[in-house]
Amino acid sequence: MNTETHTSRVVRVRHELRRRTLHIVAIDTLSPHVRAITFGGEALQGFVSASFDDHVKLILNADSDTPVMRDYTPRGYDAQAQHLTIEFALHGEGPAAQWAANAQVGDTAVIGGPRGSFVVPMDYDWHLLVGDSSALPAIARRLQELPASARVWVVADVPEADRRGLPSAAQLTLQWVDGTEACEAAVRALPLPAGDGYAWCAGEARTAARLRQILVDEKGHSRHAIRASAYWKQGAQAHHEDLN
Repeated sequence: MNTETHTSRVVRVRHELRRRTLHIVAIDTLSPHVRAITFGGEALQGFVSASFDDHVKLILNADSDTPVMRDYTPRGYDAQAQHLTIEFALHGEGPAAQWAANAQVGDTAVIGGPRGSFVVPMDYDWHLLVGDSSALPAIARRLQELPASARVWVVADVPEADRRGLPSAAQLTLQWVDGTEACEAAVRALPLPAGDGYAWCAGEARTAARLRQILVDEKGHSRHAIRASAYWKQGAQAHHEDLN
């Protein structure tokens, strides 16, 4: 069991809230149901994404009375090239998924945010990342950012067709699972390492809440060293919620 942490080491950073009109400079197919779209433009000057689980809003029909807004993780940002990459899941009939499926190089898009960042230090004794397909961009980004000295465990509930390599210099233990029950069982079965660790979980609202309950109430992990987020909710649209 990990050592109890009595205060949070996470730093909250606020950013200037801006809307940016960008154009698509590249599109890559990462798996049968995921497209990585890279945006560019001078409007990205001053863009800041300080944490792996930041979110920006894709704003469709931005000039109308009924704009459509959906949250996405900034998968990568190259300040020198002024390129922002976002991964889109091509599922369902939602307007954002349809837009991403039909997007072409040269198209324009309006992006808002991030409004702020929860910066989780990288020097914890260990890290645990748990999530479904909606959380995979954040997990992939965190793994890419962690140093070689970091120890990290990942439990990822992702359909087999959409599983892919997750490059990391960190000491990584990765477990792919299929379905909510398997994900919860894997977390329950995982012995939490000794030391000061940080747990992060995201995905469907009820599942993320249960994962937090398993880690804090059942396994005794410090409530000050965990972040649980609802990236979506069954039966709801455009749902994003911090469950801590």
